[in-house]
Amino acid sequence: MDGRFNTIAGWVLGAGIVLLGATLVTGELFKAERPETMGYPIAGVQDEGEGGAAAAELPIAHYLQTADAARGEAVFRRCQSCHTVTNGGANGIGPNLWGSAGNTIAHHADYSYSDALRNHGGRWDWDTMSAWLHSPSRFAPGTKMTFAGLSDPQDRADILLFLNQHGGTLTIPPPPAAAAAPAGGNAGGGNEAGGNEASANASAANTAAPAAPAAPAAANAAGH
Repeated sequence: MDGRFNTIAGWVLGAGIVLLGATLVTGELFKAERPETMGYPIAGVQDEGEGGAAAAELPIAHYLQTADAARGEAVFRRCQSCHTVTNGGANGIGPNLWGSAGNTIAHHADYSYSDALRNHGGRWDWDTMSAWLHSPSRFAPGTKMTFAGLSDPQDRADILLFLNQHGGTLTIPPPPAAAAAPAGGNAGGGNEAGGNEASANASAANTAAPAAPAAPAAANAAGH
């Protein structure tokens, strides 16, 4: 009986040793190390802050030099479910946009604007309108307009030109100084002169042209 027990115990012990050895060998063969950078890269997507100055925008006056009202009309088609742009057109979910460019913010007496926009003050000039179209919620926190905004400054310039041709009173501003650098061009530690140049150019863009107000627009644009 003892001999049989010893035999069984020996087989169990031997199997355990073989299993342990196999585990160690397998672990070495398929050893995985923690990558230095976690996650998977996605083509075309940059981390926040990556690209620095290259991603900074020039003043809207720069993009207005090559703006195209026909392209702006195509962009505006996204807005037609909420806005009309004809003279005397009715308000919809958003206000009628005829004559908005150059007008005061929240100027329609027969439209119920959000308090955030009604109490904002100011006029729709090129820069103000561009900021609104870029991010309505950032321009007027609490606005009823749920449109996320137009990130492409050329799209904004195109639609602003289109709106200005529909009862607007703005004039195209002159281009910024030729060497204008994007805002924040020296954020990564560039020379100080470049930073001063960017500031000077931005200032030139704002003062060279009449600060004519810009019109609300774009996929749900004209101020809710």
